[in-house]
Amino acid sequence: MAAEIVLQNPEVNEQAPAFSGIDSYGNTISLSDFIGQPVILEWTNHECPYVAKHYDENNMQAVQEQAKKEGFIWLSIISSTPWDQGHVKPSKANELTESRSAYPSHVLLDESGDIGMKYGAKTTPHMYMIDNNGVLRYKGAIDDVGKGMQFFSASLKDAINYVAIQLNDVKDNRQLEISSTVAYGCSVKYNYDWKMYLFHSLSGKLLLSIWWPRIKWLNVGLMGSTLGRMSLSLFCKLHRLHAVTTFS
Repeated sequence: MAAEIVLQNPEVNEQAPAFSGIDSYGNTISLSDFIGQPVILEWTNHECPYVAKHYDENNMQAVQEQAKKEGFIWLSIISSTPWDQGHVKPSKANELTESRSAYPSHVLLDESGDIGMKYGAKTTPHMYMIDNNGVLRYKGAIDDVGKGMQFFSASLKDAINYVAIQLNDVKDNRQLEISSTVAYGCSVKYNYDWKMYLFHSLSGKLLLSIWWPRIKWLNVGLMGSTLGRMSLSLFCKLHRLHAVTTFS
């Protein structure tokens, strides 16, 4: 039975929504455990190509390491429902942390999507920064590269990393110059109605096998034009194709 998916929209410069969750080692982790320490929340999905690029190029790990040195708690949160893209067992979550040389303080397994919905997490990655007093200071994208096909050819090293450049301000409990941006990436795989999921998943994959050559030609043939990107994005959104779906 699928839960009703209702995404909240917490305000920056207000108290961050309280939550508790189970980490990959079976421990109960609550946001209130970290009052007095700044916290970063990272919604993640290792099978999402956007997330994969951030980790393959060591971009996410570099920010995690920098944040850790500044005294931040980093919580990586997986809200993928069972049998959907990005869902992992605890052992797999720990394996990913080790194999990618990542630096999260904890990896939370949010199968129900409760934490994700409280924060209105829409994409992977989707970032949130919380100061020492538990006040939400930032929500949105990790950087300014943005969604779409241009992301995959962009240099992440040249991007403005909204998280990295604002660590000191969050640590000092200050309001941020950039407090909210549009997140980009794959959709968070919440527990939608299984009948609709099955229909869209199977029909989408069937149609993709038939139409992908034409869609790919359109996107490339129009040299990455707005029309080409829109056609690809619309097709993927309609059919919840996990590997390439993007939402703002």
